[in-house]
Amino acid sequence: MAIVGRTGSGKTSIFRAAASTCTRHERLAGIGAAYEECLVEVGIDQISLVALPAIDGFHHLDEDSRVTLKYLLWGDRWPAIAEHEAHQPEGAFAAPDVLLVVMDATALERDLEFALELMPLGRPMVFALNRMDEARARRRFINVRALSAKLGAPVVPTVAHMGIGLADLFTATVRVAREAGSTHLQSPACPTSLHIEAQLRAIGDIARQPDIVAAFAVPEALLTQQLAENDDYFAQELEAHFPGQYAALLTARAAADAALPRPLADEIHADRHHRAALCYEAVTRPSQEGAQPRWQLWADDLFLHPRWGFVGTLAVFALVLFFVFEVSAFLDRLTVARMIAWAEPWQPTDLAGVLVRAVLDGFIGLAGIVIPYMIPLVLLLVWLEESGIMHRVAFVVDRGFHRLGLHGGVALPFLMGLGCNVPALAATAAVTHGRDRTVASLLITFLPCSARSAIILAVGGKYLGGFGVFGLFMLAPVVVSLVGKLLKRRYPETTPGMIQEIPAYAVPTLRALLANTWERSRDIVTIVLPLLVAGSVVLALLGHYGADAWINLALTPVTGWWLGLPVVLGVPILFGVLRKELSLLMVFQALGTQELATVLDTTQIATFLVFLIFYVPCVSTFAMMLKLLGRRDALYSVMLSIGVALVVAAAVRWPLELASWVL
Repeated sequence: MAIVGRTGSGKTSIFRAAASTCTRHERLAGIGAAYEECLVEVGIDQISLVALPAIDGFHHLDEDSRVTLKYLLWGDRWPAIAEHEAHQPEGAFAAPDVLLVVMDATALERDLEFALELMPLGRPMVFALNRMDEARARRRFINVRALSAKLGAPVVPTVAHMGIGLADLFTATVRVAREAGSTHLQSPACPTSLHIEAQLRAIGDIARQPDIVAAFAVPEALLTQQLAENDDYFAQELEAHFPGQYAALLTARAAADAALPRPLADEIHADRHHRAALCYEAVTRPSQEGAQPRWQLWADDLFLHPRWGFVGTLAVFALVLFFVFEVSAFLDRLTVARMIAWAEPWQPTDLAGVLVRAVLDGFIGLAGIVIPYMIPLVLLLVWLEESGIMHRVAFVVDRGFHRLGLHGGVALPFLMGLGCNVPALAATAAVTHGRDRTVASLLITFLPCSARSAIILAVGGKYLGGFGVFGLFMLAPVVVSLVGKLLKRRYPETTPGMIQEIPAYAVPTLRALLANTWERSRDIVTIVLPLLVAGSVVLALLGHYGADAWINLALTPVTGWWLGLPVVLGVPILFGVLRKELSLLMVFQALGTQELATVLDTTQIATFLVFLIFYVPCVSTFAMMLKLLGRRDALYSVMLSIGVALVVAAAVRWPLELASWVL
């Protein structure tokens, strides 16, 4: 499938909106402007999408236009007349099955003339009527159905830079490609004028001669048009290979020039311009019919504008952060904090009591995920999806996430990861699949959830100051970016492009919100709860039978040698896989004081916090990874997070120790 259009029509915006994270750039036959190619998913189909260099018409073929026309006609299988040329196809590329022709709605008459030049190619076509928002702003109404009838092909209105209409455009293109072999191409309702056709008959007789057809492999209508209108490529090849037919061509041209008021080439050009003008007048009129409500135009400018769209995106991000740090924190204080305070006085010493307390801690841990984070964040995500806002945010940030080998649909799940990794992973499952799901899930675990953020703010704010806390938080995007590049090697960028659908705005119904929220949250009970309870029981038994010393001894190479921390911090680090909040409490217990500065220096505090940020988030996150990715990738996630945490912590520790030694 090839995208063609004039300069400034918006064809590049359409390609960028659909392109995969990995596109191929090459030159046709090694010369001319480069084209771009990638695979794109359209529903259950995959298409090879090629964005050709801009072309302004075939009236006079310059070198770039000539190369593009050769691709449209022959792909990499050039006919006999082109075998002698110095620049031959360097790579395999088939001629397109369908042409996606981009027309500028604000300059429709000009682009209609270009469309009439393309029709003799005989390829199935779909027309993208782009920049419809600007045409409506100029009070210009275009009857899309009438235009489609005039052109004999589907016409889809689009606003490419906002992603509007692109899903319908590619769906129509795939449908046309499927039907191309079983249906005849519909003739346009704006044919060449009769007096021109009469003068082209003699030239058409030359173009349909069997030896000419075999040598040129060009549709008769196009070859006739080129031989009649131009003295360049095709006429030159005819003269070189078929001098007798070339003499007949000159005779036919001379006869046509004598019979017409102007030379034949000028008459053809004028006739095409006249037909385009008639078509334009038939399908357009000044009107406000079909215009969007003003509030929708304002909303699209807020969320989809190439520049101002980031304002709307930041507003949505701010809303999610408000839920993470305000609403979720309030719910946590209101519910889970009270549960913990209620259970805290009970510290059983017998085995049965220890087991019951471990089970209770598992249920409290589940409540700490579901009530303050899972339900409100998933509910917010579903509301953003149902209202159509999330699709617009995904479209705006899509190009940025391409740097990580992902699509923009993962933007909000990434943001949700700042609240809790578990609902973020659940949201990722809803918007991705295959490689994208795996890479996005692995990267989300490196985002500091609210539990880790609370420890950073509490400890870092007290002992490292504002700049220290800021530096710790800034490590996260740096590490995510670096790990993302690392994951490109393990998971090559084979994911095809995606068409970001931009649905109409809607007011979500309460029933749909609750149903979709439950659908995405119910697995937490069956998957996370058993692991939380089992983990609590195992760790409680280890503590009950005095295995703390053995655990600290086993972890000495990590805590003492690599991280430079007191050996007694091995247990708090290990127990942190249940809930990160427990790590800080157990650090106080292990060190025997809440004033960390009395037993740890600044370097040790910074090293501990960095390790805590990137170390395995929690057992609940591992449970969701197990469900989404399977055992192999879930275990790989654990090993990756441990490795990254050790490397980054050492990268922070050693420069700080060197600086303290120098100073």
